[in-house]
Amino acid sequence: MKAKKRKKKNQEDRNQRKVFQYRKPISFNPGVLVFLVIFVYIVIMVVSYFRQTHITPYEVKLGSLAINNTYRGVILRDETVITSDFSGYINYYARESEKVNAYSMVYTVDSTGKLAEMINDEGTDASSISNESLSDIRNSISTFAVDFTPEDYIDTYAFKYNIEGTVLKLANTAVLANIDKLRAENYADSIDFGYAPSSGVILYSTDGYEELTAESITPEQVEGVDYEKNVLHSNDLISEGDNAYKLITSELWSIIIEIDEERAQSLADTNYIEVRFLKNNYTAWAGVSILRQNGKTYAKLDFNNSMITFASDRFVEIELLDNAREGLKIPNSAIVERTFYLIPEDYLTNGGNSGDPGFNRESYLEDGTLSVEFVPATIYNNVDGMLYVDESVFKIGDYVIKPEDGERYAISKQASLIGVYNINKGYADFKQITILNQNEEYSIVKSNSEYGLSVYDYIALKGDSVTENDFIYD
Repeated sequence: MKAKKRKKKNQEDRNQRKVFQYRKPISFNPGVLVFLVIFVYIVIMVVSYFRQTHITPYEVKLGSLAINNTYRGVILRDETVITSDFSGYINYYARESEKVNAYSMVYTVDSTGKLAEMINDEGTDASSISNESLSDIRNSISTFAVDFTPEDYIDTYAFKYNIEGTVLKLANTAVLANIDKLRAENYADSIDFGYAPSSGVILYSTDGYEELTAESITPEQVEGVDYEKNVLHSNDLISEGDNAYKLITSELWSIIIEIDEERAQSLADTNYIEVRFLKNNYTAWAGVSILRQNGKTYAKLDFNNSMITFASDRFVEIELLDNAREGLKIPNSAIVERTFYLIPEDYLTNGGNSGDPGFNRESYLEDGTLSVEFVPATIYNNVDGMLYVDESVFKIGDYVIKPEDGERYAISKQASLIGVYNINKGYADFKQITILNQNEEYSIVKSNSEYGLSVYDYIALKGDSVTENDFIYD
C-alpha cells in the first residue's frame, strides 16, 4: 500500500517538475508596414524612371548662322597675248600690273645682246633707282611676307620673278633715258621697240587660260589641275612670234566657283551678293548667275571694279557674305521626317460635338451595312490643295466622302514632311519647318508659318526619341 502511495507521489513530483515553453502572442508593428510600402513605392518609381523615355526640351529663339561660305575660284578676264615682231634679247619698261596707254612703249628687243650688258652694269648702281621705286619694292616684299603661308609655297617663285622683273625694268628705264649713250656706241639701230596696241593692264606671264569663257571652262580648269604659269623675264632670248606680254583690256572680270545644288537653289533668286577676298579682306558686290555644265554646278560672279588688284592672280579664295538671314534657330538633332497621307482639301469638313476639322469616312457596321462616320484629323500642311494627314487616322484603301456631292476618294497617296516635335502642351505634337539656312549643328527655319513654329516654343531636343502624342515626363 505504501509502495503504491510512494509511486503515486513520485509521479506527481515529475508532473510538477515538467516545464512548458511560453508562446508570445503575435504583435503587429505599423511602422514596419509603412516602411515596406515606401520601399516598394521607391523601387517601382526607380524602375519606371529608367523605363520612360525622357525628353529634353529646347526653347526656340531667333538667331542666325555662321556658314562656311569659303570657295576657291578661277578668274576670267578679257586678256590678249601680244607676240613679238622681233628676235633677240627682250627687255621690259612697264611695270607688272601697271596700266599702259595705247601706243606707249612696253619693251625693246636687242639683237646683239649688248643692251643687256649695259642694263646689268646700270643695275649695279643703286643710285639709278629712285626712292619712290625702292619704296614700292619694300611694300611688295612686306605684303608678300604678311600673306605668305607654307601651303602656298609655290607663290614664292612668282614673287621672286616679279621682284627681279621690277628691278630690271627700273634699270631698263634708266638705260633707255640715256639713249645718246646708245647711239654713241653705234648699236642703237640694233634695238627694236615694241608698243602697246591698246590701253590696258600689262602682265608678264601666260598660262593658257587667256581665251577661256564661262561656257567653255572644264572642271579640271576650275580646280587648277596641271595648272602652269609661264613667267616672261627681261633679258630672255626670244624669236619672232614668241609671247612678249599680256594685256588685260577691260575692267570687267568674273570668278567661277563650283557649288552644290543646295547652294545653287539658295542663290537662284539672288541678283547680287557681297564677296570678301581672303587675300586682303577687301569686299565687293558681284552679280550672280548659275551655270550647269559638264555635270557640275557653278556660280559666276561678275565684277566691274578692282580688277587691277587681282590682275596677277588666276585663282583666288573668296567668302560669300550672304549668311546673315535670321529666323528660328533650332538644333539639327530635333529635326525628323514623317510620312503622311495626301487628301484633297475639298474633302475636309467639320463635325462631331466640338466642330473639329476632319473627314467623312466610309465604314461598315456589324451587320454589314455601309455607313459614313466622321473622323477628326489634324492637318499638318496644305500644298497645292493637298492636305497632309496623320497616317494613324486612315489606312490605304479607305474611302473619304466629299461633303457637297458625296464623291468618293480612295486614300493611297503619301508624302513626307520635315519638322520637329512641339511639346508646349505636355505631349509631342509634330510641326512642319521650312529650313532657310543650315550648318553642321543648327538650322535656321522660317518663323510664324501657318503649320510651323513660333519663337519661344519648346521642342524635343532629340526628335528621334519621341513619337506623335507621346506624353512628356519631367
